[in-house]
Amino acid sequence: MVKLFIPARRSILKGLSGLSLLSLSSLSACGFKLRGSVSIPYKAILISGRPSPQLHYDLERIIVTGSNAKVVSNGKDADLILEIVSEESTRQILTYTSTGQISAYRLNNRVIFRAFDNLGTEVIPESDIYVTRDLDFTTATVLASDAQQQQFLESMRADLALQILRRVATLGRVAR
Repeated sequence: MVKLFIPARRSILKGLSGLSLLSLSSLSACGFKLRGSVSIPYKAILISGRPSPQLHYDLERIIVTGSNAKVVSNGKDADLILEIVSEESTRQILTYTSTGQISAYRLNNRVIFRAFDNLGTEVIPESDIYVTRDLDFTTATVLASDAQQQQFLESMRADLALQILRRVATLGRVAR
């Protein structure tokens, strides 16, 4: 009985692997890409201006891992200069409880940026991207709420970096 089960199991595994290969190829045929991959029409990018260390890291990570471009440290070597003009994170009170305690915050993150090619021609005029997240808050779990806020801010910065590079990819193709 065991001998009959093993060949059947192998044929099922072969069928499943063929099915998964077929589904993956159909995903790639329709243009599906993993989140974080961006088709940037530049080979060397300089990140300048005043990005926070976290935003700079996220931009560099997406450029290096999600595209064919590389990050350079000298403007002379860059095809594109991505300048982060400003980055602002704010928190505003969203709601109160019936006892007057804060029950939710809204986290806001805004980045203003622009991009130039190596000749100084403006590729992307000064633009801004704005991301918000709502955060529930209880005084009983202040430490957990602080940790959750930090996670939200990190996620928001990563989202901002991806949106900036998508805009660079889209408008860079138009400019070229």
